[in-house]
Amino acid sequence: MVAATGMNDAMEEKPDRIRALGLLSGGLDSTLAARLLLEQGIDVACVNFHTGFCIQSHTGAIRNPKPGAPPPRHDALHAAKNLGVKLHMVDISADYVRIVTDPKHGYGKHLNPCLDCKIFMVAKAWEMAKQLGYHFIFTGEVLGQRPMSQRRDTFPVIDREAGVKGWLLRPLTALRMPETEPEQRGWVDRNRLEGFSGRGRKPQMALAEKLGITDYPSPAGGCCFLTDENYARKLRDLWNFRNTREYTIEDILLLKAGRHLRPAPHFKLMIGRDQSENLFLSGFRQGRVMIRTKNTAGPLTLMEGDTTAPEDRLLACRIAARYSKGKDQGKVVMTIDSDGFSETLEVTPLPAHELMDHWHV
Repeated sequence: MVAATGMNDAMEEKPDRIRALGLLSGGLDSTLAARLLLEQGIDVACVNFHTGFCIQSHTGAIRNPKPGAPPPRHDALHAAKNLGVKLHMVDISADYVRIVTDPKHGYGKHLNPCLDCKIFMVAKAWEMAKQLGYHFIFTGEVLGQRPMSQRRDTFPVIDREAGVKGWLLRPLTALRMPETEPEQRGWVDRNRLEGFSGRGRKPQMALAEKLGITDYPSPAGGCCFLTDENYARKLRDLWNFRNTREYTIEDILLLKAGRHLRPAPHFKLMIGRDQSENLFLSGFRQGRVMIRTKNTAGPLTLMEGDTTAPEDRLLACRIAARYSKGKDQGKVVMTIDSDGFSETLEVTPLPAHELMDHWHV
């Protein structure tokens, strides 16, 4: 078999078996795109990229399911299983840093670099396709569905900058777009593709019903924390505090759990909201100050930054006590632990009127 190059004359003759590699999030659109090509007898495989910012990847790990409930599922794995296709799981989080910190095409409403993200993922998928012998790639994109990356003027930008012009098929919106190489060469029957457009999902849901696809996530929204206003605010705060836009995987994980407060410019608190978050935060105690209640139920709190001043640790304890079961008691005993240091303080929980709104990150 000739590997996909997009330039090789040997590909003019139809291969015995057409192979396509798709980007699969596990949502309705990408699942439908894969199914449409499977219906044409095309050998489909998919790839799911891990950036570190997927909501589903970590909320399931942080939140414990209710007793008797099934464990959280990974939508892409679940969709691939239902489709009967091979799924490549690829971690691109290290390379993705530059996409988040310095996107060529800028951000969306918050810190979502949607256009740069799509270009990056499409380029990665095309590179994989060529290496593994797939003839073209496909996505579940729909014209007009996303305001930043799924527009008539941005689709050509994605194709050009990802180096995949003519070799990226969008089965759900293909009838509204120029023919791609797979269509022109007769590898894909264009008449069996769709021409969806706009933000509504009713046509996709109708197609899913027609194809017997019933088990899929809610078609509304997305899976990226960077589109979330609260998360973006926390990430900006981190960048401002460090005076750099660099981040680590540990940083972005911690931004997903607990209350985040910055009572002073030089330190920050992360306060668990339930037992699951307490357990999660405890795994990141190394290099930080860990604060816990001793004589009553309460949150686990992490303090990071410049934590050396006794008055700052005292304030941190009073804030943490404010979120404990003893918030209305006169005194709460707190334990403070950090690398090579431990102490116990009896504190008065901070009154509600002294908890400043601008502390909340």
